[in-house]
Amino acid sequence: MPPPPPPPPLPLLLLASLAAVAAGPGCPLGRGRAGECHGPSAADSATCVDPQLRTCSDVAYNHTAFPTLLGLRSREAVESSSEYILLSVLHHLLEGQCNPDLRLLGCAVLAPRCGGGRVHRPCRHVCEDLREACQPAFDAIDMAWPYFLDCGSYFASVEEGCHDPLEKLRGGLDVEEVLPSGLPPTFIHFTHHSYAQMVRVLRRTAARCAHIAKTYSIGRSFNGKELLVIEFSARPGQHELMEPEVKLIGNIHGNEVAGREMLIYLAQYLCSEYLLGSPRIQRLLNTTRIHLLPSMNPDGYEVAAAEGAGYNGWTSGRQNAQNLDLNRNFPDLTSEYYRLEASGSIRSSRIPIPQHYWWGKVAPETKAIIKWMRTTPFVLSASLHGGDLVVSYPFDLSKHSQEEKFSPTPDEKMFKLLARAYADVHPMMMDRSENRCGGNFLKRGSIINGADWYSFTGGMSDFNYLHSNCFEITVELGCVKFPPEEALYTIWQHNKEPLLNFVEMVHRGIKGVVMDKFGKPVKNARILVKGIRHDITTAPDGDYWRLLPPGSHIVIAQAPGYSKVIKKVTIPARMKRAGRVDFILQPLGTGPKKFLLGPRRSGSAVRDPLGGASPYGEPQEPGQEPLGARRQPSAGGSKPWWWSYFTSISQHKPRWLLKY
Repeated sequence: MPPPPPPPPLPLLLLASLAAVAAGPGCPLGRGRAGECHGPSAADSATCVDPQLRTCSDVAYNHTAFPTLLGLRSREAVESSSEYILLSVLHHLLEGQCNPDLRLLGCAVLAPRCGGGRVHRPCRHVCEDLREACQPAFDAIDMAWPYFLDCGSYFASVEEGCHDPLEKLRGGLDVEEVLPSGLPPTFIHFTHHSYAQMVRVLRRTAARCAHIAKTYSIGRSFNGKELLVIEFSARPGQHELMEPEVKLIGNIHGNEVAGREMLIYLAQYLCSEYLLGSPRIQRLLNTTRIHLLPSMNPDGYEVAAAEGAGYNGWTSGRQNAQNLDLNRNFPDLTSEYYRLEASGSIRSSRIPIPQHYWWGKVAPETKAIIKWMRTTPFVLSASLHGGDLVVSYPFDLSKHSQEEKFSPTPDEKMFKLLARAYADVHPMMMDRSENRCGGNFLKRGSIINGADWYSFTGGMSDFNYLHSNCFEITVELGCVKFPPEEALYTIWQHNKEPLLNFVEMVHRGIKGVVMDKFGKPVKNARILVKGIRHDITTAPDGDYWRLLPPGSHIVIAQAPGYSKVIKKVTIPARMKRAGRVDFILQPLGTGPKKFLLGPRRSGSAVRDPLGGASPYGEPQEPGQEPLGARRQPSAGGSKPWWWSYFTSISQHKPRWLLKY
């Protein structure tokens, strides 16, 4: 294993500017032993002034008061404090996680809101919610929670008249967008949507169909935009026993925008058709939990949209705000799979994320998807792209080094069925003209094995297959990455039926529950299919879904401490509903426990920061690191890698950031 790369340096210009302000007095009322700023609480009566703080320029208020809640008596004292310096670089230290929420919360302490001649403390419940969500990000870099964000010290309750420092983040997106007069609520506006417009449409749609839909966020982009999902289900917000879960993701490349719009339109279509009584849509939503993430890369979209349709370059806005290609940023488990396959010890099932992956640059958008996958038992997925007209499926990394060559998964037959479910009902993909967009894929039926097209590492589809139960395909929606607005309606008409047909494929194969003789569900039991060297595992409720092509299959259920159960199942060619196959496992006797082990690995065990043996929100194993851990080998007792950033630019060493 190569040595881990050094931590990414903070921008030099930012460090230079911080060094310039760090020469000031810092905390005029004195500091504690750990370097924390001391001072009396702000007085009830205060003179309100303009804060004029660059790092806090986007707060939701216009006036603050001195001394601050930390006792800092002037703007210069605030700017030269270690607390302010931390807020200025926290975005980079946490690699975009909890941004801008934490910065705005800290600003509410360093430059508290002032109005009506008094200081208004930030709300304690906002602090508590943020600490619960963001503490793992601090743990991942061995940094203590900042003392000035102690929810019990510098914050107030709602009864005490606190203010919400994050109100600006939420308020601007909650404004209802009024439809043109005379248009029915089922109207779909086939246009490009800005980030704010997208959020409003999704929230309005969820409000119209509140009994079957809801929106939720899986995290934030590097620039702080919510990665907003809208889900549809008979019981939104909860997993139902044996109800399969599907996710559709658009805009992973910011300049490939058709997928983003298709999912916005699809959300409105599902809501309207359900309300209008469409038997097909009602049946689909009553038996399936569907999650739509229209934009995985909202920051990149902003770059592309600034140039506009027809003017956008082939790569402008493709990457996220860190200049990372998100579809090259996932853990490369395919190389590990090929290595294990060559050793003859592989049944691909939840290959753990290697430790060294977290030492690299992992985008917050990527982390959000990984965490999402680990908390939801997804069965089927599609990632919507642009630039060609074809459906590709794993593996995307070629087994043959330096050569783009057909590299199938053990589930090649099923993946081809999934790809054809989309391509075969897409009118342009079935167009027989070789001169059309995607015409070079015509002889293949407009589907292709990814590695046979072009090979790359770090793709999301390969990762889905090797780290979870989820089968993901990639859909290229057209040769124009940022189509003009007048083309969007036609693109929707071409893709509406393929999208629905693909989602309905989640009901192919078998499903069931694995339980013990007392009827108690067995979670993390393994479902094996003879002749297909890829296993899936049961969800916490003991339910499972195994996508399988038509034919006869030998299916085995196995769990530690139980004897395995073998069943033969036959799936008819025209069967469009998953057959139910339950398993009742009998406990083993006192003899040695027989269990079909996963891949054998030599050397020391690899620790998975997500807790590789505990999918779908199960607690991490003791000693395992949190999501996004960037711990690196260091000599005993040495300071964390970020410590030098602060000691080099400030005379006040913030020892309150050290955990030990």
